[in-house]
Amino acid sequence: MKKWTVGVPDRKIVSKLMLSCGVSSLAAAVLAQKGYSSPESVAEQLNVEGLSDPFMLKDMQQAADTVNAAIDSGERICIYGDYDCDGIMSTVMLYSYLIEAGADVIYYIPERSEGYGLNKDSIDRISGMDVRLIITVDNGIAAVQEAEYIYSLGMKLVVTDHHQQGDTIPKAEAVVDPHRHDCFSTFKYICGAGIVLKLIAALDGGDYTMALEQFGDLAAIATVADVVSLTGENRFLVSYGLELINNSDRPALMALKDVCGLSEKTIDSHSIGFGIAPRINAAGRFGSPKDAAELFLCEDYDDALPAAQKLDVLNNERKSEENKIMTEIYGMIDSDPMLIHGRTVFICGKNWHHGVIGIVASRIMEQFGKPCFIASDENGEIRGSARAFGEFSVFSALSYAQEVLDKFGGHPGAGGFTVRSGMVSEFRRLIEEYAFRNHRIMPLPALSADAPISPVELDLKEAEGLDILQPFGTDNERPLFYIESANVTSVMPLSGGTHSKLIIRYGTATADVLVFRTSPDMLPVSAGDPCDMIVSVGINNFRGKTSLSLVAHDLRPHGFEQGKYFAAYSAFESFLRGEKLPDNYYPVMQPSRDDVVRIYKAIPPDGITLDLLYMKLHDPRLNYCRFCTSAEALRQLGLVSITAADMKITKLRVTEKADLNSAPVLISIRNKTGK
Repeated sequence: MKKWTVGVPDRKIVSKLMLSCGVSSLAAAVLAQKGYSSPESVAEQLNVEGLSDPFMLKDMQQAADTVNAAIDSGERICIYGDYDCDGIMSTVMLYSYLIEAGADVIYYIPERSEGYGLNKDSIDRISGMDVRLIITVDNGIAAVQEAEYIYSLGMKLVVTDHHQQGDTIPKAEAVVDPHRHDCFSTFKYICGAGIVLKLIAALDGGDYTMALEQFGDLAAIATVADVVSLTGENRFLVSYGLELINNSDRPALMALKDVCGLSEKTIDSHSIGFGIAPRINAAGRFGSPKDAAELFLCEDYDDALPAAQKLDVLNNERKSEENKIMTEIYGMIDSDPMLIHGRTVFICGKNWHHGVIGIVASRIMEQFGKPCFIASDENGEIRGSARAFGEFSVFSALSYAQEVLDKFGGHPGAGGFTVRSGMVSEFRRLIEEYAFRNHRIMPLPALSADAPISPVELDLKEAEGLDILQPFGTDNERPLFYIESANVTSVMPLSGGTHSKLIIRYGTATADVLVFRTSPDMLPVSAGDPCDMIVSVGINNFRGKTSLSLVAHDLRPHGFEQGKYFAAYSAFESFLRGEKLPDNYYPVMQPSRDDVVRIYKAIPPDGITLDLLYMKLHDPRLNYCRFCTSAEALRQLGLVSITAADMKITKLRVTEKADLNSAPVLISIRNKTGK
């Protein structure tokens, strides 16, 4: 469960923006909540009309001069890319441009097994191919030793990157990176392909016309895939690129749209992020990044289609491996529930594919609402990926545990690490210790609505008015709105019960609300119940008919007290971990026999998720902490199972009477209360 927050935009500012900017009420509320309070600030946010002068980037002139000189002299050039979507698109863009410019050019994208960035072995191979100039794309800013080695072999280097600079920049003819400490370019959040687009413009004298027409689509895909801020220049770049993609005759995109089932649909940032980009990334995870690069270098649809189908197969392999690891993790949690009751989640498995453990870490973090560290032990080498949210910093946590790490890196939200042999348990202890010392109250996963929505705003024109805010992505997420105390008039299953549709009465308005991946019997509300929900608002086009589309991102019975819920669950987990609680907490946590029996009897034959059971009990005398203690006691006594995959509690078949007082969790509480 996530903590809901609801924005309350200043209505005076909302009215002002509606009048002065001509935007809809909902769009004005979103803009006001994001801090845009004047027509000028709205125009600056929404109307980004182009990219800044490429020569504003430090060393861009030197980079262009070096590359143009190599083209003119016939020196062999190697573009050195990266195996993710951004690196692949960057490589294809620059390679295609240089081929057209008549350069003697090759490209090299390291396999994932080689690791990220330049390495000595790949430099040796490149040198053996008579290369005189290496141009890095989407990497290179940290390659200080590798750069020296390149020059020792008589080659030259141009670096283009968008990652953070360390203490020293590498030796090179030019180092183009907006995060250089001495780079004063105005926009810092561009991805690797965006830097390459600017380099191509610089090679063409600084004019973006050709660069955008030829490569704006690929730069847009990379920008969305690399999850960089969709504000400023990136907003322009993705908007421009989406126009190209939706009218594209590029064989690779036509083929990818076909295999993704998107050929008849309008492509937006969501389509890229969840359809196109994962297939490109799958090449670097389960095949070779060259598979994706060669697809985008195809000049004929008949060649592109089998290449795109290969990426689709690789993406299915990725999903299969991801689900296999998730299944193993759920089994480990079922055997040891304390794995998810720590302040953080750390799980280590055997021979898990390194190409997907970062994705798995994100999924586990999302599901259990905690910073997550997932590692794989492969022939004694224990490598992992971490993900976090809120104020918890992955990099700080790994720094705290560095005495048991061979290497680590990252930033607050994500990172990678290698645990020294025999130090897995100590790593777990140090991560938990870091969390305890720095976050006595752990950050909670949040679902934020931009503003409440009124019944009169449940309107097709209001939904259409939100289009002005697109494209959606990082720092410009799809708006969400809060509906309070709507009456559920009916509930219907969709797709055989896989999804649900609610019909709600909200003030004077009636609307349909879709709830994906939740069957009607798993909803916390039924027909006739008042309900609160956080929804996205869109437009549905079906058989020529246009209608309002509401999608529930979460819903609860009206009046649900989330503050008490989260405080109670935090206390319950602290108790399980053996952390000291105030003395007055323990009596409140201690269930009576009647509490436990009532909970047990309320479990339906097919089982029910814990949170849904608690909501359906709707007993104000039963606080959530006591409910959790009761459920844990039932689990410890073998009367129920609680599955990690969906936190579903199910009665087990029993052959003998259980002694409730023998449950370890209840014994521990009695030891604290003395009764």
